[in-house]
Amino acid sequence: MPDRLRAVVSTIRSRLPRLRPSVPSKLSALASSRWTRLLAVLAVGLAGGLVGLLLGGRVVTAVGPTDVSLALRPSWSGGTVVQVPPLGALRLDTHAGPVALEARVTDLRPDSARELIEGDGDVSELTDQITDQLRHGVMILLLRAAALALAVSFLTGLVVFRSWRRALAGTGGAVAGLTGLALLSWTTFNPHAIAEPRYTGLLANAPQVVGDARSIVERFSAYRAQLARLVGNVSKLYSVTSTLPTYEPDPSTIRLLHVSDIHLNPAAWSVIRSVSTQFKVNLIVDSGDLTDHGSRPEDRFAEEIESLKVPYVFVRGNHDSRGTQRAVDRQKNAIVLDDAVREIEGLRIYGVGDPRYTPDKTTRDDNVGAEQLRARGAQLAAKLRSSGTVPDLAVVHAPEEARGFSGTTPLILSGHAHKRSTTLLPTGTRLFVQGSTGGAGLRGLEQEQPTPIELSILYFSRKDHRLQGWDDIRLGGLGLASAQIERHLEPKPDRTISPAAPPATPTVSPSFPSLPPSEWPTRTPASPTPSGEGR
Repeated sequence: MPDRLRAVVSTIRSRLPRLRPSVPSKLSALASSRWTRLLAVLAVGLAGGLVGLLLGGRVVTAVGPTDVSLALRPSWSGGTVVQVPPLGALRLDTHAGPVALEARVTDLRPDSARELIEGDGDVSELTDQITDQLRHGVMILLLRAAALALAVSFLTGLVVFRSWRRALAGTGGAVAGLTGLALLSWTTFNPHAIAEPRYTGLLANAPQVVGDARSIVERFSAYRAQLARLVGNVSKLYSVTSTLPTYEPDPSTIRLLHVSDIHLNPAAWSVIRSVSTQFKVNLIVDSGDLTDHGSRPEDRFAEEIESLKVPYVFVRGNHDSRGTQRAVDRQKNAIVLDDAVREIEGLRIYGVGDPRYTPDKTTRDDNVGAEQLRARGAQLAAKLRSSGTVPDLAVVHAPEEARGFSGTTPLILSGHAHKRSTTLLPTGTRLFVQGSTGGAGLRGLEQEQPTPIELSILYFSRKDHRLQGWDDIRLGGLGLASAQIERHLEPKPDRTISPAAPPATPTVSPSFPSLPPSEWPTRTPASPTPSGEGR
């Protein structure tokens, strides 16, 4: 037996030398393949071209009284970023691709700025000057970036391969890459991005940067004028007086501030007051949960409403009692809606309070489900349609009940979820769910991260009362001094609203729609609820 084993081992060893050379020989043949060499040349050329593109894509150009630095940056999503220190930054989804354009105001010439502020020159001349300067700066940026990309690509290929032919081939790959990048940017270019910026910066300066909600794309001349005003505003900000520019609202729009779920957070009043003043809103709409338990001691919290100096429309939330509603109604500028329609600042608004009263999850209305709420909304909507009244918008606390009004009105405002969202329903009605303007009160501290403070400015046309666009405002938890503002435009403001199909079977008992909300307390309030159960 050992002899046979030794014979087998000897046979294997004798064959191994024949197998070993075959593996490296195949690898050597693969490495010497023409296609492999070509791919290596193109990869080196493209890498060198990208490095040259980023190195050469930098230029400083004069724009009015300021110096603006233009630069190309690597990016996963492309787009354009406009940095305006210390105001903040505007982010525009202008194009897709691995390269983004960044513009930053780097310096201000005081003498030129003073002439711009104090002078009475024609705005159109300044507009033409700024447009020409920006166009010239972008052209110089692209030419420099392309030239350096080709030069670096050629030099990289020459160093790596020590062959000018392969270096030229790699440069050809860089040319193909630049062409593909240009085609990608061209085909994915989004002109509407100019009208839908996302702003991040100081809250007090947001209106001056974002501007009014209007279709800038359809009126390029208006955009050019707005660009000139932006430069003027930045110049004023940098001037010796440091006077912030005055925000001039668009007279063709009605500006509505939507807040919700304040939950007894006093910091919310400061935020609401600041936003309503800066954006010069015409009215404020609160979709409920002003308080936490709807108790009598909490009624004094509503007294801050009078300090806002504009109409304050309110509907009850499931944390608000009848006493809360009466406390709000006592404020001079407050308008409480409970299954009623009022015309306020030119808008016909329908509102209804939440039928539940569940401040601590132990009250008798806590077992009401989503289907019951939706059915109640549908019944109220049918009653509204039978009266022949078509409101411009409806205000309901719970999104589930709000869906029952689908097809009855172009827009429904709600809250309750403590997370902002918007949905275009099949009927053409837009359901807008607001986040918590109070950072969910004390509940916001129970999460791992504080609940952000959210509120929105909605812009309506004075002509047809349809929603034209909105600005979503988001502050960090506990109300930080900076904010993010994101602009949205309504794609089809004049779309047709079609009535919703009636439910196949009734999903609500006859007694629930008329169930009155309770006085506080239904029961003795329980201990604080666990995280996420306070809505």
